[in-house]
Amino acid sequence: MSFLSSRGGRKGPIACLVALLFVFALYQLGIFCGSGKYMPSTMMVGKEKYVIGPFDRKTYTYDRYMPLIFIGGVPRSGTTLMRAMLDAHPDVRCGQETRVIPRILQMKMHWSKSEKENLRLTEAGISKEVIDSAIAAFCLEIIARHAEPAPRLCNKDPLTLKMGSYILELFPNAKFIFMVRDGRATVHSIVSRKITITGFDLSSYRQSLIRWNHAISVMYGQCRELGPERCLMVPYEQLVLHPRQWMKKILNFLDVPWNESVMHHEEFINKPGGVPLSKVERSSDQIIKPVNLAALTKWVGNIPEDVVREMADIAPMLSVLGYDPYANPPVYGAPDSLVSDNTRRVLAGEKLWAEKAREYHLSYKPAETSNEDTSSTAPLA
Repeated sequence: MSFLSSRGGRKGPIACLVALLFVFALYQLGIFCGSGKYMPSTMMVGKEKYVIGPFDRKTYTYDRYMPLIFIGGVPRSGTTLMRAMLDAHPDVRCGQETRVIPRILQMKMHWSKSEKENLRLTEAGISKEVIDSAIAAFCLEIIARHAEPAPRLCNKDPLTLKMGSYILELFPNAKFIFMVRDGRATVHSIVSRKITITGFDLSSYRQSLIRWNHAISVMYGQCRELGPERCLMVPYEQLVLHPRQWMKKILNFLDVPWNESVMHHEEFINKPGGVPLSKVERSSDQIIKPVNLAALTKWVGNIPEDVVREMADIAPMLSVLGYDPYANPPVYGAPDSLVSDNTRRVLAGEKLWAEKAREYHLSYKPAETSNEDTSSTAPLA
């Protein structure tokens, strides 16, 4: 009896000590005895987000920390061609422009610059972290759900690059493709195809070139700020002249394995896992064709003489980007043989492309003969 009582006597204090330690631990964590000093702030933990592929039935998860791809540049600079070539890759999906993502980002920039709006948000208890979390969630939902899922998701809303550093705050593992094109060609395309862009006067090459210069300057500054590990500048002319060389460089930058499909994006138009078209994007009628030279120098001879004479002063970013403002026509370089062959097929097959455009319910504008030499012996720039 004495043995049992002695064992019980030892177990009692030990049990009490363990209980006290447990209660103390709960108190330190703020889980017991009211709102203790170390009580964590209120937090909502969302469910894992995912989409299921409509054809492969695979589950694709997505979050803010995935390596998203953003394609940017001044409109009519080859962003649609870039997204089509990436969309042809089985591991990547860009899809059509959303337009809503740059608008929500611009709204946030407006709030940031307005002292009154900042005060209103602060008084409402809405911090920068809350805003950023909400905007990131909104953009991510749009990117992940607006088209077929894929292992690597991409967004092509060209003007988002103007806010590249902020996008990197929202998505810290994102990478950016910065499409650059001769500003004279970009502006001629905007004017001739009547592309409505805020701030561009379609009746004035001079004013539109000034606007191009400002927009490309902002994006160039953003790309430099992001750094070479995050932002790759891709000259449209070189992508067209040497698509294999540049697509290898681009995929390597994105850490995406090589796939030959990126060289033949036109074969994957509107196919499952391929290149979806938009009936309202003005470039859709062009990406139904293989990579070709037809659009490189359409601008030559179409810009007023007084603007041509003052080009270096009107658009100084031309020189910064490596374009000769006095070269009319310019010499961009010699095309690969594949591109020369593609160009001959495109120029000889207008009826074929017009029929394909009708098949895809697109308005079609015939290609114009380019001044670019399609031979492999054209001089290098």
